[in-house]
Amino acid sequence: MTTRLADIAAQAGVSEATVSRVLNGKPGVAATTRQSVLAALDVLGYERPVRLRQRSEGLVGLITPELENPIFPALAQVIGQALTRQGYTPVLATQTPGGSTEDELTEMLVDRGVAGIIYVSGLHADTTADMQRYERLRAQGVPFVLVDGFSPKVQAPFISPDDRAAMTLAVTHLASLGHTRIGLALGPKRFVPVQRKIEGFVRAMQDQLGLSAPTVETELIQHSLYTLEGGQAAATALIERNCTAVVCASDMMALGAIRAARQLGLEVPRDVSVVGFDDSPLIAFTDPPLTTVRKPVPAMGQAAVRTLLEEIGGTPAPHSEFVFMPELVVRGSTASAPNVLRMS
Repeated sequence: MTTRLADIAAQAGVSEATVSRVLNGKPGVAATTRQSVLAALDVLGYERPVRLRQRSEGLVGLITPELENPIFPALAQVIGQALTRQGYTPVLATQTPGGSTEDELTEMLVDRGVAGIIYVSGLHADTTADMQRYERLRAQGVPFVLVDGFSPKVQAPFISPDDRAAMTLAVTHLASLGHTRIGLALGPKRFVPVQRKIEGFVRAMQDQLGLSAPTVETELIQHSLYTLEGGQAAATALIERNCTAVVCASDMMALGAIRAARQLGLEVPRDVSVVGFDDSPLIAFTDPPLTTVRKPVPAMGQAAVRTLLEEIGGTPAPHSEFVFMPELVVRGSTASAPNVLRMS
């Protein structure tokens, strides 16, 4: 119990005596302090005493594409904690191949009376999808926020990482190591984040290495799937085109790229450098530890919640895009370019 009091006090930034007064329902504690202690209980995973449990402000739906890529659970955790701290109950709805679609999950959440919905990498990121579904949702009076993807056709707040800047960071790093044949492995072209990464990559390759846009687009970009297998297939194609470095649009793809290099008898980073994107949990512990562009997940998740709660509260955020700057994290999967390619 003493350990628990100390943990809660440290989290809430108050004394153990104050925590004790709140837990025992004693008077003489400011409302804001009491709320800080209750939020600390929630964040640390302790159950509130029955008499202190407040009725939820409401349910908020969170729709993600899948949970196999560790960046989605990481984002869901940030969003869930931020919602809980504000008194809301998060409801995680996950799409799975052959399972519920985004539209079906939306209908299920609306039927349950959610106060709002946060979409992560949803159909709003797909340039071929019908955006009318979001206007219909708005007409029903359900506030929503869209993460990772942008459409000028949808009147809603968007939260995105700067995909173009991410590619500039990766290419600048690799060019500084002497790489002149840098490939880009990424997902299907119809997705907005993919298109933006291509734009950033082409521009960076022009600025850093003086390559023409047609050369970059035809020789150094390979589309595949956002999976380990997809990264392996794309990287194999790029390495066979004499790329000494591969930038990947996700950490999962980057792990596939490392596997591709090894299957071709090459070593990472001696023969081929690999850069990921996301900085997913545990990615620092791969072999070799992965150099990656860190997606600002905490800032993006908190902004998504803050923006949604403003919408719920009747003071809508501007219908625009909030863009967050990524950060290059250099680890062990990148090194100086080999002087001589070891492939025939």
